[in-house]
Amino acid sequence: MKFSDEFETRFTMMARHYPTKRSVLVPALLYAQDEIGYLSDEVIQEIARRLELTELDVRNVISYYSMLTTKPRGKYNVQVCTNIACMLRGGEELFAHCRKKLGIGHKQTTQDGRFTLEEVECIGACSWAPAVQV
Repeated sequence: MKFSDEFETRFTMMARHYPTKRSVLVPALLYAQDEIGYLSDEVIQEIARRLELTELDVRNVISYYSMLTTKPRGKYNVQVCTNIACMLRGGEELFAHCRKKLGIGHKQTTQDGRFTLEEVECIGACSWAPAVQV
């Protein structure tokens, strides 16, 4: 796997800055995703190798964070929370409105590749419910 020089510079700086290699995982995944567009099997294997982690360790972290993805997304990823706090304040209706406006469903991307829509469990903004993250 070949990353850009910019990624390599950032990765080296992060590896020096953080106390353990494992601590570099989330920022490295975010930078890799920004560069490639999503986290392919090849990217996951390379990050795991560099940080001396198993692929399973890396995939577990990816599955936890809604902003990380193993599938290509649109340029803008619209995440609508429908967890309890957001649901009680109109989260489901908001998701339905986005579905109708964009003409796509959960984890689908518009034909022009601009928007991907996701219904998510929580984005940590319960006090501002309903919450949307783009």
